[in-house]
Amino acid sequence: MARRGKKKGRPVSGWLILDKPFGMGSTEAVSKVKWLFQAEKAGHAGTLDPLASGMLPIALGDATKTVPYVQDGAKIYRFTVAWGEERTTDDLEGPVTKTSERRPTEAEVGALLAKYTGVIMQTPPQFSAIKIAGERAYDLARDGETVDIPAREVEIGRLDIVEHSADQTVFEVECGKGTYVRSLARDMGRDLGCFGYIAALRRTEVDPFTHEDFVTIAELEAALPPAGEGEEAPFSGADRYAALDDFLIDTAAALECLPQVAISDDAASKIRLGNPVIIRGRDAPLEADEACATARGKLVAIGAIEQGMFKPKRVFAG
Repeated sequence: MARRGKKKGRPVSGWLILDKPFGMGSTEAVSKVKWLFQAEKAGHAGTLDPLASGMLPIALGDATKTVPYVQDGAKIYRFTVAWGEERTTDDLEGPVTKTSERRPTEAEVGALLAKYTGVIMQTPPQFSAIKIAGERAYDLARDGETVDIPAREVEIGRLDIVEHSADQTVFEVECGKGTYVRSLARDMGRDLGCFGYIAALRRTEVDPFTHEDFVTIAELEAALPPAGEGEEAPFSGADRYAALDDFLIDTAAALECLPQVAISDDAASKIRLGNPVIIRGRDAPLEADEACATARGKLVAIGAIEQGMFKPKRVFAG
């Protein structure tokens, strides 16, 4: 019987809200953070293209169990649309495919915003991670294939003009899961008869996190002192990571959207063994498809509440 290998890294858990720099891929950013923290496990909640900057929420350890709740959160982007060209990738990376001498006025752009607000149908870009017959659309596009990607519903909470000049317009958008900002630029350019593509893109918020939670790679690197030598050396072992761990946000922050249930230490022990417990207290919900249980402010489990019983689905280390 094969022996299970020992996990490599520290059992550190929490959210790190990285201000991803321009030019760095999301996978590269997660790998960098995982290495800095020497974490056992890491993942992110929502890809940012290398040519985009801004908020990349990175989950370490047990926080990876809460990634879907952050992925579903509303997002805010500030982006610049350059008018007069359309590109294969709908951003700076791809070659130009169409051009126009026409440039829209601010009034013309403003008149278009209502069409792109609310629940709309949107076709993802050819260069996107959408799967077509089991293959990623961007892989097919790189092979020179033009694929028929079906339109889908996305929700735009608001779309505002921040600045406008002759050749470009800066927007801010608040949108739901699955929205492609590159598609907004492409479609608005076509509607205005002048074409358009994303010249700059920055994600500023992913609910429940805000710009106040931002941490840069430089700040992380500065917080990690050189490794010491020997057991008694300064900055050896856990002490070396103390300043770095201070940047982490508690795992439970990702679950503010769920009903919160406070439980006793005894109930927490039962739940961590996979057992249901009775929820007490006059404010406790009797029914909930999903809720999170906490003991002394620490996350214990995500589960369902049925007839006053909390039934765990995912449990978290104490």
